[in-house]
Amino acid sequence: MRIAMLAPISWRVPPRNYGPWETVVSNLTEGLVAKGHDVTLFATSDSITTAELQWICPHPYSEDASLDPKVWECLHISEVFEHADNFHLIHNHYDFLPLTYSRLVRTPVLTTIHGFSSPLILPVYHKYRDGYYVSISDADRDPGLEYLATVYNGIRLEQFTFREKGGDYLVFLGRIHPDKGVHLAIEVSERTGKELIIAGIIQDEDYFKSLVAPRLDGRRIRFIGPVGPRERDKLLGEAYASLHLVAIPERFGLTMVESMACGTPVIGMDLGSVREIIDEESGILVHSLEEAVGAVEEVARVDRQACRRRVEENFTAERMVEDYIKVYRCIMEKGRGGLDKRYAGHLLASSQQHSRLG
Repeated sequence: MRIAMLAPISWRVPPRNYGPWETVVSNLTEGLVAKGHDVTLFATSDSITTAELQWICPHPYSEDASLDPKVWECLHISEVFEHADNFHLIHNHYDFLPLTYSRLVRTPVLTTIHGFSSPLILPVYHKYRDGYYVSISDADRDPGLEYLATVYNGIRLEQFTFREKGGDYLVFLGRIHPDKGVHLAIEVSERTGKELIIAGIIQDEDYFKSLVAPRLDGRRIRFIGPVGPRERDKLLGEAYASLHLVAIPERFGLTMVESMACGTPVIGMDLGSVREIIDEESGILVHSLEEAVGAVEEVARVDRQACRRRVEENFTAERMVEDYIKVYRCIMEKGRGGLDKRYAGHLLASSQQHSRLG
């Protein structure tokens, strides 16, 4: 199948450090190529992939201040749609803007909604409600849209080392932003006396300066900035527990999966998709700061092998790829956009063969 994979260009694919959308795009692209699909990845020029790489943006705009994000996202998205006839499907991971091109081409467009950044973008989705959509959790769905499926994000297990025993510190990994509840993680550390290591990119400077930085002491509560794959593996795997105390409904929460893959249980605020990711065997759901403080002692009972098993059964890249192939097959069966029905039949047979082999 000839697939155009439209990636974000805020970061490289795969990202050097932070970049959950880019991570998912990389895992999906590499998995599809491994199964024999013809994938063209539209991403930044420095992206690394076994697919064919097509680019117009020279660097991730979040790493190069000389690039105007609006200019380069327009050039990037139009590059895909100007070559739409070369593909059987365009898989959009670039949020709402590509939808405005979707009725100008015959090639069907599948959009994975990685989260609604604001209610202000919903009019675009509602205008193009006849498109093909996938959600990344059951919790993160808009009632005004119809979805083909929920496909959970998947990670490459070989990048995460399972450790039978963790250390004594708590870890927060993610964006430094009020939505992610970094200040709540610090409060838990202060109340329990547990060391806390904070890692991630600073997305809200005012928040960091006012509610995070003044409470860092460089010893018990430390901020180490963004971490790459190797550092992340060690940081998560040697932790006592991960804190995921979000202040708004979580859309998916890839860091929870990464933590559990290392065997480290999660203490998660029960908002949005958090209860879809962790269960009673792989972490503890809480509903308040007080419950989070109490959960620090309780989380010691969680079996680290159960954490790993939860990921193996639900959140691997292999499973994600298989689920997306089913979605692609569904689109081909619908035959939208004047697609050759003979090709749809070929894809159906191919997908069934992969399913049997799996």
